[in-house]
Amino acid sequence: MPQVTPPKTIAPFGSWASKIKAELLTSGNVRLSEARLFDGKAYWLESRPAEKGRSVLMECDLGDDRPARRDLIPAPLSVRSKAHEYGGGVYTVGSGYVYFVLAADQRIYRIAQGGAVPEPVTPEGPWHYADLQLDIRRNRLICVQEDESDSEREAVARLVAIDLNPGSNFGNVTALVEGADFYSNPAVSPDGKQLSFLQWHHPDMPWDATELMLAELDETGEVTQVRRVAGGNRESIFQPQWSPSGRLYYVSDKNNWWNIYRAGSNKPLWEVEAEFATPQWVFGMSTYGFLGEERIFCTFTRDGRWQLALLDLNTGKPQLLQHRGCDFESISCAGNLAVFITSGPADFPMVAMYQADTGGFTTIASSSAAPVDSAWFSRAQPVSFRESDRVVHAFYYPPCNPRYTAPAGEKPPLIVFGHGGPTGSTSAGLNLKVQYWTSRGFAILDVNYSGSTGYGREYRDRLQDNWGILDVEDVCAGAEYLVQQGLADPERLLIKGGSAGGYTVLAALTFHDTFSAGASHYGIGDLTTLARDTHKFESRYLDKLVGPWPEAAEVYQERSPINHIEQLDCPVIFFQGLEDRVVPPNQAETMVAALRERGIPVAYITFEDEGHGFRTASSIRMALEGELEFYSRIFEFSLPEPGPGIHIDNLP
Repeated sequence: MPQVTPPKTIAPFGSWASKIKAELLTSGNVRLSEARLFDGKAYWLESRPAEKGRSVLMECDLGDDRPARRDLIPAPLSVRSKAHEYGGGVYTVGSGYVYFVLAADQRIYRIAQGGAVPEPVTPEGPWHYADLQLDIRRNRLICVQEDESDSEREAVARLVAIDLNPGSNFGNVTALVEGADFYSNPAVSPDGKQLSFLQWHHPDMPWDATELMLAELDETGEVTQVRRVAGGNRESIFQPQWSPSGRLYYVSDKNNWWNIYRAGSNKPLWEVEAEFATPQWVFGMSTYGFLGEERIFCTFTRDGRWQLALLDLNTGKPQLLQHRGCDFESISCAGNLAVFITSGPADFPMVAMYQADTGGFTTIASSSAAPVDSAWFSRAQPVSFRESDRVVHAFYYPPCNPRYTAPAGEKPPLIVFGHGGPTGSTSAGLNLKVQYWTSRGFAILDVNYSGSTGYGREYRDRLQDNWGILDVEDVCAGAEYLVQQGLADPERLLIKGGSAGGYTVLAALTFHDTFSAGASHYGIGDLTTLARDTHKFESRYLDKLVGPWPEAAEVYQERSPINHIEQLDCPVIFFQGLEDRVVPPNQAETMVAALRERGIPVAYITFEDEGHGFRTASSIRMALEGELEFYSRIFEFSLPEPGPGIHIDNLP
């Protein structure tokens, strides 16, 4: 007999019971990053909320039909760099060892392949390391060093070499290049005679202007001369990389789009209105690699969706590859193999492998050990809408639950997401933090507001001098657009965001009356405090987004929600890590105190051992469940399960 589908339960939006619980994001679920190929093995990092956010280096043999995965470092050790506060580029493999940055003391360690006991390489001290690369010819590591030895000045960046030869000089650190404010992407040419790297200077961020530099190396590895190959003057360079035969390639946005170039040529390999790069918030980012000397395996984004392709280096012609994923990152190639991280509309993030000889894809590891029926997942629908004279892009997710439907005529509450950065973007890949809400009956609009990446340099540059204006107008316009389309309840428009997205939340709630409530996750309330207190990497970021500090102090004050608290008259919940150096807790505390004094419903949830972003299972659960409870009590709808019992000041 045919299977009969039971009728759906009728219940108000927001009150639906869901299989996608907060525990699903933490128990058996990990965050994947930094996939790499070395010596016929795949490596990647797993950040495990169930182990207090411990970041574990994984190894997997690729020759077996069912390859075994191994943790390379014992618990409770964690791999993470504090360089630029966001880290990245924390390990490399070669010559029988795995080299990595240990989170606890920021020293570089190594472990013999097949071994179990990490051995320190660099001495103790106030140094952070990132972008680890091996110089096989001279048996040394080359990497970025961030020196914080002088507390009276900002950290000093340099490229350094670390001796790996046995003897008294083992672990000695020697400066190779210094003088710029920032460095990244050191890479030694295959013949060992040249060193390429990126550098940039205040007040530029790496997506504003970077310089691709080329240094000559003598037999001992000393730098003899340095020259600029590309970049500077409002040109952003991304991921310089040597081909197997020693030709230098890189990504540049000099034609408005981040396209791939060969050094010495002014024409992209494939000139297309698409982006082969993402903003360099962390070290070690990669969007392409070489499958031999004839082809590049790469990913690019066009109209907000990522795709895979093979580029013929002789003809520049692309071959698009079909994969169910819609978000790709961390590409690494060797021989005929490529590994990368991907997710799809209904696929959890995974480490995958491409075999060029067969054209086939294989899954190596998944971020989730608890699969969920895809019927629970809302699919991203790309939408575009106009605000004033500009077009803005976003992804809309309708409520989706196979067991529930809403009463006839009811419109769903809408949560507008503002991504961090603000020079960042959102994608259509599976995000359980979106599905948590849609499966409970909320609609989601995830906005790539003006200033986001993926739509060309001109779109990205819209936000220069306009942060707190255009991004705010765009999220408000997106909410109003969905109301006009009959897809959202105009009385229950909500907004949430973290970091820079949290600033967009607070500015939207303060300077506009579109939204009824909001949630700020480690968000910014006072731009003046941020300009004075933040770390080196972002210390001049606001010069481009707001104005030069302190010359534009009045503009900072005008755009800071804390200075206009009398205009904020709707409920807000704040989530804050007390160890956050990017957005210090005083940002949230000042806003909370002002709202309490004014009698506005407000909740303040703190996490003692968290920094900028929440890594531990208990923090992630509280951030989701506490926010849901906050909305249920503000808008007076019932929950199928009790919340964590948060305290809300001034709630009638």
